[in-house]
Amino acid sequence: MAKSKFKYNPDTVSYEKVDNSFVQKTKRLIPHFIGSLFFGIILVIVFFYFIDSPKEKELKREKQEILANYQVLNKELDEITGVLKDIQYRDDNIYRTIFEAEPISKDVRKAGFGGVDSYQSLRHLDQKEIVANTTQRFDIISKQLYIQSKSFDEVADLAKTKDQMIKRIPSILPIKSSQIKRIGPFGMRKHPIYGIWKLHEGTDLTARKGTEIHATGDGVIEKIKSSKRGYGNQIVINHGFGYKTRYAHLSKFLVKEGQKVKRGEIIGLVGNTGLSTGPHLHYEVRKNGRAIDPINFYFEDLTPAQYDEMIKQSTQPGGQSLD
Repeated sequence: MAKSKFKYNPDTVSYEKVDNSFVQKTKRLIPHFIGSLFFGIILVIVFFYFIDSPKEKELKREKQEILANYQVLNKELDEITGVLKDIQYRDDNIYRTIFEAEPISKDVRKAGFGGVDSYQSLRHLDQKEIVANTTQRFDIISKQLYIQSKSFDEVADLAKTKDQMIKRIPSILPIKSSQIKRIGPFGMRKHPIYGIWKLHEGTDLTARKGTEIHATGDGVIEKIKSSKRGYGNQIVINHGFGYKTRYAHLSKFLVKEGQKVKRGEIIGLVGNTGLSTGPHLHYEVRKNGRAIDPINFYFEDLTPAQYDEMIKQSTQPGGQSLD
């Protein structure tokens, strides 16, 4: 049998028996339990929010390494983008210019990017922007590299046909320089018959009637036309690669439609047909349908001094066309 316990009560100056019943014990333990529980909760919060577990520490370390790798990767992407832009510039402004090819449009070079955000699924991740942006940059560069490789394939094909293109591009005077008396200019001029200002889309080469006219590049006779108005008797040669030449006011044709001709071959004779004020050859060069000043193509059979003199004649003030 358990011994009874007594506790001294100073108010009554006597010893009183201590009640050791279960209820009384529970009442005495409740404050201790609540205090311990509160302290335990505080400890859990501190450990959960402020002290990382070994696994959490490892994950954070891996996360920092991944972010560092993304930052290094973005720097490398910056360098790759710079090199790619330089290649694209040289492709459009050097290689394609040499081979008379149109540059690739900006829309094509963008490789279809822009508009709908196809990387939305990545933007819910932690550090979402760097992940989504880096992924997008990779995709853009890979597609632009594909487009650039196709462009170089095209340039390579153009290089294979370079010899043929050189033969076809107009590059000589249609009349021998020793037989030319005067050169009428290209550009806005007052029409000698109508008296109005209009664009003169070619060069007028004054020469004796019957002077031989030469094809200025290899090609095919695309059109032969006789008329009492406008260009009069004219020949159009299709040289390919977007180039065509027109020879107008002829007195005689020496070729037929569909006939292949070589540079320097005689195709007709100088005349005064159509709307013309004197014997001369109206000569045009067109690239993709646009008239270009023929003076830029007289480089194969002229010395630098002769070329300079021809430019002076064609640009002198008061120059007048004959048609």
